[in-house]
Amino acid sequence: MLLMTNPAATARLAGRREWIAFTVLVLPLLLVSMDVSVLYFAIPAITRQLDPSSTQQLWIFDSYAFALSGLLITMGSLGDRIGRRKLLLMGAAAFGLASVGAAYATSPEMLIAARVLLGIGGATLMPSTLALVRNLFQDAKQRGQAIAIWSGVMTGGIALGSVMSGLLLNHFWWGSVFLINVPAMLLLLLLVPVLVPEFKDPAPGRFDLLSVPLSTAAVLPLVYGLKEIAAEGFEPLYLGCVAVGLVFGYVFLRRQRTREDAMISRALFRGRGFGAGIGLNTVAAFAMMGSAYFTTQYLQSVLGMGTLEAALWSLAPSLAIGAAAPVGAAIAQKTDRAHVIAGGFVLAAAGFALMGFLDTDSLVLLLVAAGVLASGIVTVMSLVSDMALGSAPAEKAGSAASLLETGQEFGGALGMALLGSLGTAVYRGDLDGADPAVRETLGGAVAVAQRLGGDAGGQVLTLAREAFVHGMRYAAWGGTALLLAAAVFAVVSMRGIGAPAPAAAEPAEAPGALAH
Repeated sequence: MLLMTNPAATARLAGRREWIAFTVLVLPLLLVSMDVSVLYFAIPAITRQLDPSSTQQLWIFDSYAFALSGLLITMGSLGDRIGRRKLLLMGAAAFGLASVGAAYATSPEMLIAARVLLGIGGATLMPSTLALVRNLFQDAKQRGQAIAIWSGVMTGGIALGSVMSGLLLNHFWWGSVFLINVPAMLLLLLLVPVLVPEFKDPAPGRFDLLSVPLSTAAVLPLVYGLKEIAAEGFEPLYLGCVAVGLVFGYVFLRRQRTREDAMISRALFRGRGFGAGIGLNTVAAFAMMGSAYFTTQYLQSVLGMGTLEAALWSLAPSLAIGAAAPVGAAIAQKTDRAHVIAGGFVLAAAGFALMGFLDTDSLVLLLVAAGVLASGIVTVMSLVSDMALGSAPAEKAGSAASLLETGQEFGGALGMALLGSLGTAVYRGDLDGADPAVRETLGGAVAVAQRLGGDAGGQVLTLAREAFVHGMRYAAWGGTALLLAAAVFAVVSMRGIGAPAPAAAEPAEAPGALAH
């Protein structure tokens, strides 16, 4: 049953039904973002039962994120073609089944395979939810509010995942951290067909199959190489991965520019706010993940907290984050949003600057700095996401959402690599001549100090913590400079754009109706 397009209703206000549908769509987003960090507490129990090798343990952690990031562009384009609701339901089923497989895995290989399937399911869920928000809320003000909430949920889910896993493991076995996904996915499968209309591109053209491996070959080596550089340094293998990703990225982009049936439509970039929005969103993710690289280590290795205690403290800034995006969206309705985006970057830069004054015992200052930084970043992410989606054609909302999220993955990996490398260089410079294990990482220094014990261990730990904080300060000032530059760029590139145009697409199918 098709609905006829009604021009008078293109900017109609969303009612209770749309907001209930939005609440349902937020659920998979929360779970997908939680799955990034849900294994933090479960890995010791998994190691005891499945006995993975060190390489397998790393892949248990990373396979989810790699599958997710590598397929976002493909799934966004696929959703535009077959229908975003249909892809969301397929992803929910896959995510639920993979969660059961992960919970009852009997070998490391089985768990890694389940994590890959979870990443594939997550890659269908994330762009589908954001694209459906773009279509459900045709009024610019309401869409801005919805995307602000969406951004806050995505950011909070990553922090909540580690806490949730710690609480579950206090009462249940390690598989419970995966089984919490199943009831939510079943609820999604029941409610989405009733509450969420189907949206898709009415004239999508052929699906460019060759672009699927090209996009994956571009994104995966880049993300992998950057993450490993953050952890291991500028090793030739990881630099080679980055180079391979850039080469495939060039080939992929060249193909998109020369084909009529391109996976990434050139129509997306005709809107003035889209390209700039993708870039600024990437910078925001750079700052968010770059700061998290240091704050998590600071809580655990500098302040000496346990993992659960550190995770609980990391939730404290969420109180500020929850209010920041809606407030920013409300202000943006009354003034040039380029100035609000620039203000968000300046606020985040102030958070980084506060980190530049940390000492080895500055918990309160760290929490304040993290809260200020995250508030600014979430404000930026929600506004630039709204602007980018609003400037893109409604029939290409899935592709637009996937590009935003791929940019976030890339920005996060780059933030950890570059800021992490800057901090590490300062750390190693301060400990020049020390034991190689101490000089390599702060975690290695903690292990050496525990082995030595007594005054000698205490001295090693003190020197290593001071060196780490020194490196953290340099990274914080580097982040401050970058965000202030981003604030200037936001004003120059987005001045006068104003509120994004209302969505023009109508549902292809009424809620609950059968497709023909």
